[in-house]
Amino acid sequence: MMTRQERLVPLPDNILSFSVRQGRWNDIGVDITEAHCAGRVLHPLCYEDQTRLNVLLEEVSNSPCEPRYREHLPCATGYTPRHLYMAPAGMELWGYCADIRYAKDVTLIFDIPRLEERFGVQLDCLNTPRLRFSNDPLWGLVKLLADAVGSEDPTARLYGDGLTAAIVARLVMATKEVGPEAGKLAPWQLRRVLEYLEQSLPDHVALADLAALSGLSQWHFSRAFKASTGLAPYQWQLEARIKRSQSLLLDTRATLEQVAEALGFADAVHFGKTFRKIVGTTPAAWRKAKKN
Repeated sequence: MMTRQERLVPLPDNILSFSVRQGRWNDIGVDITEAHCAGRVLHPLCYEDQTRLNVLLEEVSNSPCEPRYREHLPCATGYTPRHLYMAPAGMELWGYCADIRYAKDVTLIFDIPRLEERFGVQLDCLNTPRLRFSNDPLWGLVKLLADAVGSEDPTARLYGDGLTAAIVARLVMATKEVGPEAGKLAPWQLRRVLEYLEQSLPDHVALADLAALSGLSQWHFSRAFKASTGLAPYQWQLEARIKRSQSLLLDTRATLEQVAEALGFADAVHFGKTFRKIVGTTPAAWRKAKKN
């Protein structure tokens, strides 16, 4: 599948530069596009052979950006901040702005058959096109997912898996789920999953693997795990890494750099920030206080 950057060659009029960063979780592609422009811009939004959700993250312009069904047919839906659009495979869309300097958006590209199998739900609702609709919780989830693209932290795998599961849930669930799977994990399920997480520290862990251990879909597992532990799977993994680091800080003479490396943090600075966020103080201060 070609990215929008590859498709828009040569660049349309008044687009000065174009870049795309990519990620992927749970059979959902994540393409983040940034464009620097100077004036009126009209271009195909691409990905027309895929079912996709697009979120406009940032725009610097003297008139609002708009998605269009036709190249020269203005959008019939009025402007709203933080707007999104949903388009099924086979639908061509255009982007237009009368006077723009910068835009950043993210497109989520859905593999419908694989997602239906993965989550155990029908995704017929994704085949209904919608332009310029508002959904702040969904916008926020997509923004968090975009921010995770490129992260090398081991927790990022579970974090992105959890976010994509929540995005799919937000898209397809109009009513609250009922039934036994909406409750907590059974004791054997929770024990098996926690043992796996402990044994896997600090490696990347996929939500699909945890769900398979419990015999649930990712969707049901995520909800049941949080109901059982009070934490999302990625949060549990992150806190477990911090607990493991506390043992290393107390029981060894390892430097902060060595502890960070052992637990999969990018560096001592990243480790320190995460430790302080969870524990409330720096690793060095915590170690000193506990050893006195």
